[in-house]
Amino acid sequence: MDYVVFLISMAALIYGADFIIKESERVALHFNISHFVIGATLIAFGTSLPEMAASMVASYHGKSDMAIANVVGSVIFNITLVLGVVFMIAKSMNPNRDLFSKDSIWVIVPVIIFYIMIQDEEISRLDGILFLLMMVSYLFFLFSSSKEKFESEIDEDLKKREFNWLKSALLLLVGFIFTIGGANFVVESGTNIARSLNVDEWIVGLFLISLGTSLPELVVSLVAIKKGNLEMSIGNIIGSNVANFSMVLGGASLINPLAIDVSATSYDILIMISASLTLLFILANKIYNKAGGIFLLSILVLFIAHAV
Repeated sequence: MDYVVFLISMAALIYGADFIIKESERVALHFNISHFVIGATLIAFGTSLPEMAASMVASYHGKSDMAIANVVGSVIFNITLVLGVVFMIAKSMNPNRDLFSKDSIWVIVPVIIFYIMIQDEEISRLDGILFLLMMVSYLFFLFSSSKEKFESEIDEDLKKREFNWLKSALLLLVGFIFTIGGANFVVESGTNIARSLNVDEWIVGLFLISLGTSLPELVVSLVAIKKGNLEMSIGNIIGSNVANFSMVLGGASLINPLAIDVSATSYDILIMISASLTLLFILANKIYNKAGGIFLLSILVLFIAHAV
């Protein structure tokens, strides 16, 4: 029964996040907020809502392993699975934006800060505040360093529909109920699954929850590639990973300080660092092709093989 509850809860979690993203876009468009602002804030924030909800609920219930593992696993899956698939299937790979010079710092700096913070085997509330400040810095960076408009991110149908405050407010409420309620049941059923299989909650968070909560990033990136927007696909992952560290871990650690056994989780953290460095290598050498996809998917295979 826990498996059924887990799958239904995960679906509700992702479906609720999608509601929130689309209705937030509708409100922003109503107030004539630029597409750049919508893309730079709502997409990075919106696709990380499932991770945020799951980790904050896990933190509330005192399940530090699940809260942190969700973030570590999501970062790994975002880079290796999502971008690995994107590079394997994309046809045209000529981004106008110099992704390495403009965005590479945001690939590795959050990982370095995370690694430094966990050396005392705890992410404290102060650490959480610093993580949240990192998101503020990232948003300032986006506003000051780029004049590009991510118009392909906006659902064209939203522009054609008449705006209705009551409808948008109700749909946002439904989205938050689905997201928060789904996250609560995901954590509860995930904990029961871990007990029944006699595995650590770290493994449940690392694989079951993080893989499921990475689905929005996968969908957004595939849609972006379909529209020929490689910059959006890569930018979505970089922004989502920054949000995972800053808002997800930052928010979760403000609820309760998060304890982590560094020695027991060292391999998974090493995989996360390796995936980030590989993405840096791909950006530096512009390997936006099947070779880059193979590099990333190979790391994913090592990650899964070790867990198995």
